[in-house]
Amino acid sequence: MKEFVVTADGSKTLYHPDIGEHYHSRHGAVQESRHVFLGMGLQHFLASPAIRRASVLEIGFGTGLNFLLSADYCIQHAVTLDYTGVEAYPLPIEIISQTGYDAYVGREVWHSFLSSYSNSQRQAQTFAAGSSLEVMTTDVLQFVTSKRFDVLYFDAFAAVHQPEMWSAETLKHVCGYLKPGGIFVTYAITGHLKRAMSALGFAIEKVPGAPGKREMLRATKNS
Repeated sequence: MKEFVVTADGSKTLYHPDIGEHYHSRHGAVQESRHVFLGMGLQHFLASPAIRRASVLEIGFGTGLNFLLSADYCIQHAVTLDYTGVEAYPLPIEIISQTGYDAYVGREVWHSFLSSYSNSQRQAQTFAAGSSLEVMTTDVLQFVTSKRFDVLYFDAFAAVHQPEMWSAETLKHVCGYLKPGGIFVTYAITGHLKRAMSALGFAIEKVPGAPGKREMLRATKNS
């Protein structure tokens, strides 16, 4: 049975007993999400004021925290967000609604998410400010879309628990959906990961990690 755990920043994460890992960092769930994915990923892409639209692909949608923070940021900054999550084992809405993440985003974002979450697993749902959410409930290697993305949030469980998610085959598959110049971010940084991403034609950056990790990986797809 999955159990909620309060992390160091006061926000909750969920423990997955079958995998033996938490969905988010125990050093701070919201803190990690804001730093790794929103800050180093989406905000980095949106650094130019001229960019008013962004498309994000998330591998490992989980609790929806990365989406919520991204959607909230985009609404506040008048950016239209097209968000696609991939999640083989989607959490039920009963668990999602107990995360307490409504404390970290606007009321409109939270309620739009709760009301559209189940339907988003069947087709893309439009919510505030013309942004959209689609959650693809499939194994990552079975994921297929005609879309191409500006930013890729790679938020799979750690390689020690799910090595297949970090294989060269998986990375090649998901990175194929990034646009030239697109940004890949993840909380981890290993020799294997750097070599695999370099082999796929990405420029590698070691950037400061979230609390509990000294560094993380950001990689930009060559044009």
